[in-house]
Order: sequence, then C-alpha cells, then structure tokens
Amino acid sequence: MFFRRSKTTPGEGPDKVEYEGQEEGQPLPQRLSPRSPSEAIKPIAAPPPPERPDRERGSFIGLFSGLLTFAVAAALAAMVTLTIYQRNVQEPGPLPADKVVVIPSHSGTSEIADTLSKEGVIQHTGLFEFAARFGGRPPLRAGEYLFKAHASIADTLDTLATGRQVQHAITFPEGLTSEQIVARLNENDVLSGDIGEVPPEGSLLPDTYKFERGATRQQIVNLMKTKQREVLNQIWQRRSADIPVKTPAELVTLASIVEKETGRADERPRVAAVFANRLNRRMKLQSDPTIVYGLVGGRGTLGRGILRSEIDRATPYNTYVIEGLPPGPIANPGKAALEATANPSRTRDLYFVADGTGGHAFAETLEAHQRNVARWRAVEKSRQSPPDAVDKADPNADPSAPRPAGAAPAPGTNAALLDPASAEARSRAFDASEGTRLDPLKNKTYDLGSPKSIPVLAEPPAVKAKR
Repeated sequence: MFFRRSKTTPGEGPDKVEYEGQEEGQPLPQRLSPRSPSEAIKPIAAPPPPERPDRERGSFIGLFSGLLTFAVAAALAAMVTLTIYQRNVQEPGPLPADKVVVIPSHSGTSEIADTLSKEGVIQHTGLFEFAARFGGRPPLRAGEYLFKAHASIADTLDTLATGRQVQHAITFPEGLTSEQIVARLNENDVLSGDIGEVPPEGSLLPDTYKFERGATRQQIVNLMKTKQREVLNQIWQRRSADIPVKTPAELVTLASIVEKETGRADERPRVAAVFANRLNRRMKLQSDPTIVYGLVGGRGTLGRGILRSEIDRATPYNTYVIEGLPPGPIANPGKAALEATANPSRTRDLYFVADGTGGHAFAETLEAHQRNVARWRAVEKSRQSPPDAVDKADPNADPSAPRPAGAAPAPGTNAALLDPASAEARSRAFDASEGTRLDPLKNKTYDLGSPKSIPVLAEPPAVKAKR
C-alpha cells in the first residue's frame, strides 16, 4: 500500500494524506495515522549487526602480536646462531702441519670425531658431530686421509665425505718374474690379504699401480692380469705380418727374452729383429737369460755369473740347446718390449754383444760379430773385473785365451747371440745379479716412472751392461 500527500490551500488545514489501494472512507492504519504538521515521516532503520565483544577482539590482537614477536625473536636468534656456527666451522683448526690419519672401518660419527680429536685435527668434537649430522653433507667414509695444516671443521668434513683418500703406489720394473712380483707385493705393508697362487709367467703387466689403504694384494694381481690382456690384445691386432710367432702367447714368450736382454728402449726393436731373423733361419736363439730361467725358474736370478758347465746343460728353457722358442715366458715383459717384438726393426742382424757403453754392438755376419766381441773383451780387461765376475769353475782362466766348445763366457762379458761354431766368441749379456744386493732395482723406494725420483747409482763392476 502506498501513500501520497496532497497539499491543501493555505489555511484550509493540514495536508491530506491519501493511500493508494484504500477505499474512500476506510480508516487509516494506526501507525500511518496523520501526523501533525510539525512531525516528519521518518523511515524505520534496519537494526545494526551484533558487535563482537571487546574482550574477544583484544585476545585475537594480543595473540597475533605475540606470535609475530616470537617469530621475529626466533629469526634473530637463528641468524645469530647460524652466524656463530658458520664462523666456528670455518675457522682454522689446531693442526700445525699436514697429517695423514686412518679412520678405522665401521666407525660412527662419534668415533670419527674422537679419532680426529686425538690426532689433533679438530678441537670441538660436539660441533663436529653436529655439523656432520645436520650440515647436509654425504655420509662420512672410513679410510686413510691427508688433512692439511689448520684444516677447518668444514674442510675436514668435505675430505671425509668425498672420500679423497691417500693414494699409494707400487712399481714393478719390466722383466721381473711372477714369483718376484708376488714377493714385492708381500713386502708391501699397506696392502692386505694373501695371494692365492703365483700367477702364470708372463700374465702380469709391469707398471706403477696406485691403490688405497685396505686394497688387497690379490686385487693388484687381478688388475695386472687385466691390464696385460688389454695391452696384449691391442698390440697383437697391429703386429707385423712378418714376425715368426703364431699366437699371442708366443709373442709374450719372445718379448720376455727381448726384455731380459736389453734395458734400453732404443735397442728393443733391433734386439727383437735379431731373434726374429734367427727364428726365420732356424738358428738357435742362444740367449743367456733362458739358461738362468731353466736353472732357477721363477726365482729369476742366480746371484752369480753363469758357469761354463751350465751353458750346455739341457733344460726346456736353455736356448743354447733347444730349437726355437722355450715352452713359455721367462719373465713378465713390459708394453715397450711387446711393441718392439710385434714390430721389430727391419735389419739382417743375427748377433749382438755389449759395447761397453750400456748398449750393444750388432752384426750381420759372424766375422763382424767376432770383431765386436774382441773389442768388448778389451774394454772388460781394462776395467780389471773383480774375481766374482770370473767363471766360478775356472777363476784363473785367461779371458783372451781361446776356449773350447762349451766353454764359459769370458769374465765380465755381456750377452751375445753366438753361432755354435764359435765358442770363443761367447760372452754374457744377461745380468745374473738381478734381484740380489747388486741389483739397482732392488731399491723399491722410488718410482721408475718418474725420472726425477730415480737415484743415480754407481754401477758395481759385477753388474753388467744390461743395466
């Protein structure tokens, strides 16, 4: 129902209120009854929403303020703590100099901290353990580690977490027998464990091998076998088609003889050519190292000169007696000897003898070889070789006197490949002192792969020019 107000003429009374939808004469609703002119009709306002109690509002604001204050305080405390923590783990440690420390196997964080504290690497074990457990690094590893002087806790943890252990090395010179290699492994006190059996001759590759503390001797043997197979396969694939060997095993056998005959890298291809030429002509190899191996086997050394009676002693390895190659290698040849044997020099040489300078003089004919032998004898005579270099069976023998067939080599002479018709020309090229006190390679404290670390040794008179 709507209403409207109509104005009357002045003086006629109040305005007349008429309601639409109301019949004339019907009484007006009481609440809409006409008001006095001084009264204004006001709309009825909606009731206000209920207000929250002041106590509830105050509690919420107080809680929020408290939480915010606590968060700010905690953040500040964390920043201060983190700063102090970072400063402590990064500050230099107490270690005065570089030091190697062994962390035992199966050590926990606490045991590692105690070990490092006893060794003077760290000072605060609690801080170390906290950083190790909550620093976000990988697990710590046992082993042998080198800690630098004044290493911080952070540096120490990085070293232990990354596993950068101390690297040890063991060197095996070319030409050692498998038995000699096993002996060197057993002498090394960093390696552990036993070797099941002596590996077959020629199956190991001489070289310098690095390892960590805890490695076993058998692991080194297995690695040497693997390396030898890899190198041999590679060399066999690129061998010369003219070499008189049919199998990789025969290549190793011939290379072992080359290895024992000369220690000079520039001579190996030429020495290999001499043996290849003799095999192609069906001549006996006549190599002194094969005599020694036939007498002592894997022991590898006589510790003295070869007796004249031993030159003609029949053994499966004595190439003064047998035809062709011996039944197997007489040592473990190195990669260079295998390469030289697989690709020998293209020469017609059939003989060689020591020349007095550490090398050998080569010859194509017996006559030229005999002249080389005579020159070598003159050199040896001028050196006045000690009695130990004279043949044991006849210490008073005259080096320049003719010798009957089967006679021992002239005192102090080096190895020669000789024609059976000239026993007088026989001379020794093999250093039979290898492995004894006279052998420079017996010193195992230096690395042959690093020329700077090899000591300059005065060559004993009894150590022949093979060295």
